[in-house]
Amino acid sequence: MYTKIVSSVLFPLHERLKGHHSVALRDELERSQWRTPAALAELQCARLKQFLSEAARNVPYYRDLFARTGFDPQRVQSAADLAALPFLTKSLVRENVERLKSAVAGPLKRYNTGGSSGEPLVFFMGKDRISHDVAAKWRATRWWNVDIGDREIVLWGSPVELGAQDRVKNLRDRVFRSKLLPAFEMSEARMDEFLAEIRAFRPRMMFGYASALAMLCAHARTRGVVLSDLGVRVAFATGETLYPDQRKIIEDTFAAPVANGYGSRDAGFIAHQCAAGSLHVSAEHIVVELIDANGKVVAPGEQGEIVVTHMATGDFPFIRYRTGDVAVYARDPCKCGRGLPVLETVFGRSTDFIRTRSGNAMHALALIYEVRDHPGVRAFKYLQEEDLSIELQIVPGPEFSDELERQIAAKLARRLGADTPLAIRRVAHIPPEKSGKHRYVVSKATAPTRAA
Repeated sequence: MYTKIVSSVLFPLHERLKGHHSVALRDELERSQWRTPAALAELQCARLKQFLSEAARNVPYYRDLFARTGFDPQRVQSAADLAALPFLTKSLVRENVERLKSAVAGPLKRYNTGGSSGEPLVFFMGKDRISHDVAAKWRATRWWNVDIGDREIVLWGSPVELGAQDRVKNLRDRVFRSKLLPAFEMSEARMDEFLAEIRAFRPRMMFGYASALAMLCAHARTRGVVLSDLGVRVAFATGETLYPDQRKIIEDTFAAPVANGYGSRDAGFIAHQCAAGSLHVSAEHIVVELIDANGKVVAPGEQGEIVVTHMATGDFPFIRYRTGDVAVYARDPCKCGRGLPVLETVFGRSTDFIRTRSGNAMHALALIYEVRDHPGVRAFKYLQEEDLSIELQIVPGPEFSDELERQIAAKLARRLGADTPLAIRRVAHIPPEKSGKHRYVVSKATAPTRAA
C-alpha cells in the first residue's frame, strides 16, 4: 500500500513540482513498448524529423552544420538518413558548448561525466531530457515487479549524487524508501557497515555499479553474511560492463535476478534488460546506430561502436554522439513481445579492450579469466599505456606466491604475444575511479576495430 501511494501520488507530485512530465511519459512508454518493430520505427522517424527540424531552427551549431552539409530534416524518411550527418564527439561538445544551446531552451542544468575514460565532459540538460530519462528508467523498473516506493539500496559513487545530499534530498529519499551507500568507500570496515545496513533495511531492489555490487557480495561471502533471505526481487546493474562472474555472484548472494542496464550520464538511459533477458533500446526517444572503424553502420549480428541520437535533448542536442562503447544488435526480436530493438551484447567501452603489438584486440574478459580465479588474487587491474605496454596490478592474498606470478605471466604472454610488454606489480590497494567504479581494464591505446 505504501509503495502504491508513493508511485501514484507522492512521486508524481514530486515530479510535477520540479516541472517534469515523467509520469505522462512513462504511461506513454508503457503503451508504445508493445507496438510492432515497424510501428515503433515509424513513430521514431516522425519524432526524429521534428527533433532535427527544431535543432535546425534554434541551435546555432546545427543550423550551421545542416546548411554546410545541405542536410534537410524535412526529407528524413527513416533513422538511416542520419548517416548523412557527421558525428558529434566529446571534443566537439567541449569546443561548442554555447553554440549547442538552443535559443529557446528553458532552464538548463549543468552536468559533467565522471571522466573515467579521459577528461570529464561538461554539458547541459533541460527538463525534457531529464523527464525522459526518469520515465525510461521507471518503465524498466516496473518490468521486474518493483516500483518507486519499494525499499531500494543504491550503491553509487558519483560525486554529483553524493554532493547533493542536503536535507531536502535526504527527506525525499526517506519518503521514497531509497538508501544511498557510497561506492567509493569500499574498505572492509565500510562494507561491514553496508552489510549491516542492508540486512536492517531489507530492500526489495538493489541498484548500483556492477563492480561495486559484485565486490560487496564477495565480501558478504567472505564474512559469512547471508543476504538471500531479505526478499530482494531484482538487482539493477548499470554504469559499466556487467561480466558473467559478476552476474553470478550477485544473483547467488541475493537469490534474485540481475537486470543489466546500459547508459551514461551524457548519452542517457539507453537500454534496459527485461525479464526474458533482452536488453531493449528505448527507441521511442533514442536512436542507436552501430558503426564500424570507417564510420559505416553495421548490420545486426555485427559488432560496432554505439552512436546515440537522443531526441529529448532539444535544449542541448546530442545528434550522432559517439559513445566509445561497443555492442552488437540482435537479429531477432525478444520473446517478451515488446517491439523495442534488442542489443544482443554490450561489450563496454573501447577502453575495455586490450591491443597487442601484433594488431589484435582482446576484450577484457580474455585477460580477466587468466587472473581472477586464483585464490591468491584479492583484486587486480590491467593498465595499458599508449605504447601498448601493460601493467597488471595485483593485490595479493596469503596464498599468492612467486610461482603463481610466473604462471600468470606465462599465460598472459601466450595470449598477448612476446612483443607486447607486460609487467606485474603487487600493490596493497587498488583505488576506484573518480566515479566510484572498480574497472578491471583501463586502456589508453587507440580504440580497436574488432575484438579477438
